Amino acid sequence: MQTSREVVDAIIRKKPAERMGFHDSPWGDALTKWVADEGYPKDEKGDPVSPVDYFGFDLAGGGGWFDVMPLRGVREVVEETDEWETTRNGAGAALKYWKHKSGTPEHIDFRMSSREVWERDYRPHLLELDRARLDVEATRKELEKRKAQGRWTFYGHLFVFELMRCSMGDYCMYESLVADPDWVHDYNRVYTDFYKTYFKILIEEAGRPDGVWLYEDLGYNKGLICSPATLENVIFPYYKEIVDFLHSYDLPVVLHSCGGITQALPLIVEAGFDALHPMEAKAGCDVARFMEQYGDRLAFIGGMDARIIESGDRKRIRDEVVRLTSAARATGAGYVFGSDHSLSTNVRLADFQYAVEVYKENMLY
Repeated sequence: MQTSREVVDAIIRKKPAERMGFHDSPWGDALTKWVADEGYPKDEKGDPVSPVDYFGFDLAGGGGWFDVMPLRGVREVVEETDEWETTRNGAGAALKYWKHKSGTPEHIDFRMSSREVWERDYRPHLLELDRARLDVEATRKELEKRKAQGRWTFYGHLFVFELMRCSMGDYCMYESLVADPDWVHDYNRVYTDFYKTYFKILIEEAGRPDGVWLYEDLGYNKGLICSPATLENVIFPYYKEIVDFLHSYDLPVVLHSCGGITQALPLIVEAGFDALHPMEAKAGCDVARFMEQYGDRLAFIGGMDARIIESGDRKRIRDEVVRLTSAARATGAGYVFGSDHSLSTNVRLADFQYAVEVYKENMLY
């Protein structure tokens, strides 16, 4: 019988697999709620047990998160209350975070407001190697731990699209994609070289993972954040370059993108990505349809409408899990079962466990 690592490797490399894979991402707040209300176990430190271990996910992160801010290690507290904290990062962005619950940060202000500011205050700090940006030994230990468990283990990180958002802010970024594409090209050129430098060190010194996962949110609930033409001109050339670089180490690459990314599928395939996550149903994505259209070129991770799990309706849960696993079986597409983003506090542990039970009844190809 294939191990988790062998199953996922086969799925992502478009080779025969004995079964479909399994992976998800409960919110930290959801785990806390499950501990309090539904008997989810704690570890020896009193924290919720890792969901990777408790549920037996086939994939596990093995590190890879080096410091990408131009000013390394900067975290300036701008304002603070008992409930939230606003901090400024090493790209000059002030972001407001809840202290006691999960959530995306509120954008407050951004100093990287023009190409001139980028070139003067931030760009120079990204051009020279700074090994303090990464912890090779800690990465090696985490990678070895997850590999020893037989899981498909990946390095993860943001890439240029998400970095621009948390450096320039949405307004400046979206405006610059059209009004100053030369700046965007320069930003992406600098950061693509930067990533290749630091991934090379991790791969060659900390160890080679089974793949790499890049987190880039190209969409929102109504579709793509910008046009496919804009993405093709100023973003995807750098996606193809980083994918080609990682492929040179025989590392498959997973693209994570929230939102409605249906229109970007041809670009994603052309760039050479090996798998896509999470195909948000709530934003109009249908992984079953994607399997029919692109299952010979992409593997798929996720796609189960989390709202159906949140409903607690066991018939709806069963019907949707069966629909997705049946589509994978019918098309022969590589599929790793999971939600269409993550598991919020609206999901009861028992309902998610039921979805997993149905998946296991239907996981064989």
